[in-house]
Amino acid sequence: MKFRQVYQQFFAKIRIFSRKLYLRLRNRDISWKRALLKSVLFAITAVMSALILLVVLVYAGVFGKLPTTNDLESIRNPLASEVYSADSILMGRYYIQNRLDLREGEMTPVIVNALLDTEDARFYKHGGIDIRSLFRVVIKTILLGHEGSGGGSTITQQLAKNIYPRRDFGFLSLPVNKIREMLIAIRLEHIYTKDEILRLYLNTVPFGEDTYGIKTAAKLYFDKQPRELNLEEAAMLVGMLKATGYYNPRKYPERSKQRRNIVLGQLAHYDYLSEKTVDSLQSLPIDLHYSALPYYAGIAPYFREYLRNDMEEWCSSHNKANGEAYNLYTDGLKIYTTIDSRMQKHAVDAVKAQMKRLQDIFDREWEKQNLWKTLGKGETDYILTRSGVKENDTTATPITVFSYDGDKEKRMTREDSVKYFMHFLQAGFLVMDVSTAGLKAWVGGIDFKYFKFDHVLSKRQPGSAFKPLVYLAALQDGIKPCDFYPNDSVVYEDYENWSPGNAENTYGGMYSVKGALTHSINTVTAALIMKTGTEPVLDLAKKAGISSELPDVPSIALGTASVSLFDMVQVYRSFAAGGITRKPVYLTGITDGRGNTLYERTEEMAATRVCTREDADILTAMLENVVNHGTGAAIRSTYDLPGEIAGKTGTSQNHADGWFMGYTPELVAGAWVGGELPAIRFRSFRYGQGSAAALPIFAGFLKRLYADTAFEKMKYASFNIDDDVRKMLDCEDYREKEPLQKRILDKIRTFKLFRWKRHNDKSPDRPDNN
Repeated sequence: MKFRQVYQQFFAKIRIFSRKLYLRLRNRDISWKRALLKSVLFAITAVMSALILLVVLVYAGVFGKLPTTNDLESIRNPLASEVYSADSILMGRYYIQNRLDLREGEMTPVIVNALLDTEDARFYKHGGIDIRSLFRVVIKTILLGHEGSGGGSTITQQLAKNIYPRRDFGFLSLPVNKIREMLIAIRLEHIYTKDEILRLYLNTVPFGEDTYGIKTAAKLYFDKQPRELNLEEAAMLVGMLKATGYYNPRKYPERSKQRRNIVLGQLAHYDYLSEKTVDSLQSLPIDLHYSALPYYAGIAPYFREYLRNDMEEWCSSHNKANGEAYNLYTDGLKIYTTIDSRMQKHAVDAVKAQMKRLQDIFDREWEKQNLWKTLGKGETDYILTRSGVKENDTTATPITVFSYDGDKEKRMTREDSVKYFMHFLQAGFLVMDVSTAGLKAWVGGIDFKYFKFDHVLSKRQPGSAFKPLVYLAALQDGIKPCDFYPNDSVVYEDYENWSPGNAENTYGGMYSVKGALTHSINTVTAALIMKTGTEPVLDLAKKAGISSELPDVPSIALGTASVSLFDMVQVYRSFAAGGITRKPVYLTGITDGRGNTLYERTEEMAATRVCTREDADILTAMLENVVNHGTGAAIRSTYDLPGEIAGKTGTSQNHADGWFMGYTPELVAGAWVGGELPAIRFRSFRYGQGSAAALPIFAGFLKRLYADTAFEKMKYASFNIDDDVRKMLDCEDYREKEPLQKRILDKIRTFKLFRWKRHNDKSPDRPDNN
């Protein structure tokens, strides 16, 4: 502030002196030309003196310390870290600024000539400051105060401005910032070669839409690498530098074309192109291949959010050579994962196709009844309060909302918008490799842009999808697949009169253990957990991968506890892998921006045996029967899928959650479908059950996968289950109970035979029956 006062006083004295000089000259008889010349010379001298003083003060650091040589030698732009799939496809980026750096050899003559002929034709002749342009700046920008005149900054000065953005110094902002940029430019020219300066500039310049650097811009607007740009594309990007928003080709194609043609004209002016070539290029339309990649776009955004947490933790515990911890958003890391981009696409397509169809059915089912009135005021108020809706908030505003036909503009109150978004059914779908436990596809919802909550990780009731753990515990307890149990409705008085019922309230007859799992018979499942006890089931669940705390009650046999799809896929993978479980694998490697390896997964994850290979194979054979003849039979009858497939449907209470867990010899996958909250559900059981809601996602995924030439051989893979194991399942699923009279006679015969054996036992150790 003190310097500002001195500066103002200095110019005030100049004005006073000029006024006095004018009055003296007016009273004297001397030439007006001579007087005017003296005044002009004096003014120029005063201004030059002021500028020299200002330069000295800026150089001395009065307006902030200038970057040192060491600072400039270690110039480093914040670089986006990139995530890659197993098949080397860019999935997305983590960034503060969406920036990719040009590397040596990527800066083509097309880009360089377009840039130099437009922005700085004498670039290779000056040392950071172009004196000819400087005079124009002094007269137009500083003396006349035309901030928009510009035109005097060299590329090196513009680089200085990009690296060290301008600051506010009040009415001195423009001259002080210009002087700072000149001084920094001179230092840059002493440190870097001209080509290095060009590359630094092209890496730092903004191109609008949160995009920095020509490499990122080429990807954004043309889906190309810089070396692939043709003349007119390079000219368009260079033309944007004058005003990136004003000349945005997506928003203002005509403006962008006019500016591009000016750049092409400059190339002709400096003899880089012929007039004939320029005329032909100027007539071409702008052919954009816009490929925006905001943080939520790209491949597997739900997975990338899950990975983000792990990567932030990894970065905080690993240091660079300078001792600083890695930064996920600025250090330009390359992150390699197990996700397969092709499988991910098939998974997304399967989810979208099923959910669009299912949402239409859901909307029609509720068309004649108000969903929110049916739920009741209590549940509706809970949903609205949880979403932050305040009472008497009736103001409608325009918002963009999700629809399966694309984004739509609507005017809604906050309450209306919450109800609109909450009425959409959601889905989660996860695919894992059986042999490696590597994650291959991850779909956490129907649209990440609008629905951030990840339903691969959310916890919901799995219903009958949990039952295989009960049947595995029964196998370990010595129960055989062909042991038969009565399908009777039983009240368990010791457990608060718990009386498990079957889905369709059908009872009677006898089911084999295999048949009870195939047809998802609750009464038999309850009888099995009563025989084995809950503890073996809980132990198996924990070993196989369920991280949720499960209640120690028999009703867990029917899937009443809340678990995540992420955990359930691990459980089913242990069945498919012969009774061995491993933690999921998804990160395979990390390199820095120069390609140096920072992390590489070479070892397999530690394995835990959940059950014997034989028991796992028996369970797999039983789950194959589910797909071939039971609740999962639509996989064969409706979708006509070939190959060996095992699986299990699941439906929770009030059909709020529909599940299907399935696997082939090479892949295991799980699908969940339901409302954002359990209260949002189908009115009827028909569409809410797992076989109708979730199974089509699994089947649709396999259908697409097997039609893909890259994966078609998967349908020929085999579980390699021994014939002896399959013979253990050689029995019917269901049989009628024998007549009561026959059962009584059988018991009498058994009793007589037992007494006859005891009477004829001659063992000396047995006391005499008489």
